[in-house]
Amino acid sequence: MASKADTIRLFSFDTPPMRAFHLTWMAFFTCFFAWFACAPLMPVIKGEFGLSMAQIANINIAAVSVTILVRLIIGPMCDRFGPRKTYTGLLLAGALPVFGVAFTQSYESFLFFRLCIGAIGASFVITQYHTSVMFAPNVVGTANAAAAGWGNTGGGAAQALMPLLLSALLMLGVSESLGWRLAMMVPGVLMLVMAAIYWHFTQDCPEGNYAELRAQGIAIEGGKKGGWASFCAASRNYRVWLLFITYGACFGVEIFIHNIAAVYYVDHFGLSLKSAGMAAASFGLLALFARALGGWLSDKAALRGGLNTRASVLFVMMLGEGLGLLWFAHANSVTLAVCAMLTFGLFTHMACGATYALVPFIDRKALGGVAGIIGAGGNAGAVLAGFLMKSLGDVQQTLGLLGIAVTVSALCAIAVRFSAAHQASEQISMHNITA
Repeated sequence: MASKADTIRLFSFDTPPMRAFHLTWMAFFTCFFAWFACAPLMPVIKGEFGLSMAQIANINIAAVSVTILVRLIIGPMCDRFGPRKTYTGLLLAGALPVFGVAFTQSYESFLFFRLCIGAIGASFVITQYHTSVMFAPNVVGTANAAAAGWGNTGGGAAQALMPLLLSALLMLGVSESLGWRLAMMVPGVLMLVMAAIYWHFTQDCPEGNYAELRAQGIAIEGGKKGGWASFCAASRNYRVWLLFITYGACFGVEIFIHNIAAVYYVDHFGLSLKSAGMAAASFGLLALFARALGGWLSDKAALRGGLNTRASVLFVMMLGEGLGLLWFAHANSVTLAVCAMLTFGLFTHMACGATYALVPFIDRKALGGVAGIIGAGGNAGAVLAGFLMKSLGDVQQTLGLLGIAVTVSALCAIAVRFSAAHQASEQISMHNITA
C-alpha cells in the first residue's frame, strides 16, 4: 500500500504526494491571484464609482469576512469528501463571482461580488489539508509551508500583473472602464482551467480517493471524522484557539496589507499606480521562500527539541513581525517604508509557515476541523483590521495599532504546549522515518 512521502522531490510528478504538492500550490496560486486581483485596480475602481474611504473599507472587509465561514466549513468537507472533490468544486464555484465583478455597474453590486469572491480564500485550508495527508512528519512542515507560500505569491503576482494587464489593454485602445473589467476576466478563466487539471491529476491521499477507500473498508487517517464531528473535536482543543489568534495576527495582517498596500502607497507617498503595484507586489512575492523557510525552520527545530520547540520558533517570528510592523507604520519615506515592509513581511510569512507546521500535530483524527478553524483565524484577523481602519479612518494609525496587537499576540504562540506523551509519540514517528 502507498505511504506518505518522507522526502520532497521538487522536480518529480511521478508520485501522488508530489503531484498533490505541485497542483495544490498551483491551485492556491490561482485562487490567491483571483482573490486579490481587484486590490491593485482599486485606485481606478475608486475613481469610476466615486468610492469614499469608508466604502473602500467595507469592500476590504467584505473580501475577507465570508472566508471565515467558508474556511470553517471547508476543512470538515475535506474530511468528508476528500480534498480532490472539495478543491475542484471550490474552483468552479469561485470563478462565478470573479466573472461577476467584471459586470458590476454600482458600488453595491461590486461589494456583493467582492464578498462572494472571499470564499476563494478557503482554498488555503484545502491546500494545507492535502499536503498534510500526503507527507510524513519529518517533512510535513516544509511541505505545508512551501505549498502555501508559493500559492501565496499569487497575491503578489496580482499586485504586479493586474496593473500591467490593464496598461496593455489601454494601449490597445480599450477604455479604462472596460479595461479593468476585461482584466478581471483573466483570473476567472484560469480558475476554470485549474479545476479541470486538479480533478484529473490528483487523488485524496497516498492510498487513493476517500470514496473508494471507504467502500473497501480501509481506514483513512485524515478523514476518520467527517463534517460536524471533525469540527467539534477540533473546537475542544485549546491549542486550536491559540493558533487561531496567532494566525489572525500573521495571515490576517498579510491579507490586510494585500488589500491596502497599493492605495496606501498612492495616497500616502504619491506613487503612480504601476509603482505602487510593484511596491505592494514585493510584499506578496516574499512568500516564494519566506513561508517555506518558516516551515523548514520548524521542522529542523522539532528534530532537536520536539513539538514545544515548534511553538517557540513561532513565538520568535511573531515578535519579529510585530516590531517590523511598528517600523513600517512610522516610516516617513518610500525607501524606508519598502525596507520596513520587506522586513516585517519576511517574519509575517515565516510565522504563517510555522503555524501550519504545527497544525498536523494538533489532532490527526480531526485534521480538517483543525485546519479549518485555524485558517478561519487568519481571516478573522483581517476583518478586525478592516474594522479598525474603518473606525480610525487612517491607514497609518491602523498599522501602528496592529503592530502592538501582533507583538502581544506572540504570547499565544509560547502558550501552545504539548504533553510529554504526545511529544514522545511524535518523536518516535519522526525518528523512525529519519533513521
